[in-house]
Amino acid sequence: MAWDFAAELRRWGPAGGDCPSLAFARSYCARIARSHYENFTVTSVLLPRKLLSHFHAVYAYCRWADDIADESGGSDNALSLLAWWQRELQACYDGTPKHPVMIALQQTIRAKAIPPEPFQNLLVAFRQDQTKPEYATFDELLQYCQNSANPVGHLVLHLFDCYDAERAALSDYVCTGLQLANFWQDVARDLTIGRIYIPEEDRRRFGYSLEELHARKMTPAFRELMRFEIERTRDFFSRGKPLLPMIPPRLRVDIDLFIRGGEAILNAIERINHDVWAQRPEVSKREKLRLFAAAILATFRL
Repeated sequence: MAWDFAAELRRWGPAGGDCPSLAFARSYCARIARSHYENFTVTSVLLPRKLLSHFHAVYAYCRWADDIADESGGSDNALSLLAWWQRELQACYDGTPKHPVMIALQQTIRAKAIPPEPFQNLLVAFRQDQTKPEYATFDELLQYCQNSANPVGHLVLHLFDCYDAERAALSDYVCTGLQLANFWQDVARDLTIGRIYIPEEDRRRFGYSLEELHARKMTPAFRELMRFEIERTRDFFSRGKPLLPMIPPRLRVDIDLFIRGGEAILNAIERINHDVWAQRPEVSKREKLRLFAAAILATFRL
């Protein structure tokens, strides 16, 4: 199924149709996950089949929220629709879901005793994207990551029945590291849509002006700035690695792969001498296969 969010919004948005059955809802979430399979890397071949429908439901929730934020035609409309999605989530927890994603998600929430906070925090981040295009300090950016990235890790831990405060804290390092790596990979893309994730305090520290950033100038100061951000991001991955022996082997492969993939993005930025203006740093398919093999081998060594 090709994903056409505008059509989905007409069918299942605030003015949408009838409440579907649970079987339809699960099938709907599965189709969403399959249509975005390249982005749904958690669903690896090692994912237990009994968890597949739960992962589909969580992914579909995130996919809908993400598309509401980015594909609904402007911040005012996006904010209105995100408020509606929040109400749909509340209906899910109240036991009266109507949207197919929420009908499927309700079963997952009950089976895995997932609290509402991770789902709610994601919506905080999506709303923030509509109102805050840049960040003054790194601490502000980390607070954004607390809502935009870290809840995903918490949800995964819940799905694997291994959530606790210690694992969640380690997961936060991994998820924040991944978010930061994606920011540095997509500096040019984000600027095109009016978002700047390199903190102002860091730009000032290295003498790279806002005017230079908007002009996409590659300067020695920008290279040093990117080198600084990359090294700081590597530290997040290093701090998160102790999570690996604390989680089930099937999940361990995926988390290890996430860490290796994030580090590979940082390596790709270094290979182009930090010039993310000239080209988007990419991890090749061959490199991804190598990382996958390395993650599997590492799991069997633990």
